[in-house]
Amino acid sequence: MIPAPLGQGRKPGGAFAPRPAFWRPSGLTTETDLFPVNISKREQRVLHALAQGGHVVRRRDERGRTTGLDCFTRDGWRLPDLSPPLFRRLRQRGFVASSGGGPYRITRQGIAAVRAQLDNR
Repeated sequence: MIPAPLGQGRKPGGAFAPRPAFWRPSGLTTETDLFPVNISKREQRVLHALAQGGHVVRRRDERGRTTGLDCFTRDGWRLPDLSPPLFRRLRQRGFVASSGGGPYRITRQGIAAVRAQLDNR
């Protein structure tokens, strides 16, 4: 192991200085900066619709179980590309999240993962 030079987390006596829990190497802001993210065309299509202001709503039965998912664009159109396995993958990777029981929206990680696309408006 190569010791860190002074000024980069190393005390003059040789012991390492404790770092705060939120510390990241300089220049890196998200996990997508550390590792490139490969997303499929369908994931990209859904994330792009969400990045423009869309949302995902879960349909539930009387017991509260999820029976289906609907992805709506900001204009109110339903996007048919969202399937339960695709939604599960987006949630597990942290690309979409719900807050306060509301609809699922894109997160900062999701915005960083989706490639920029030209808006045709």
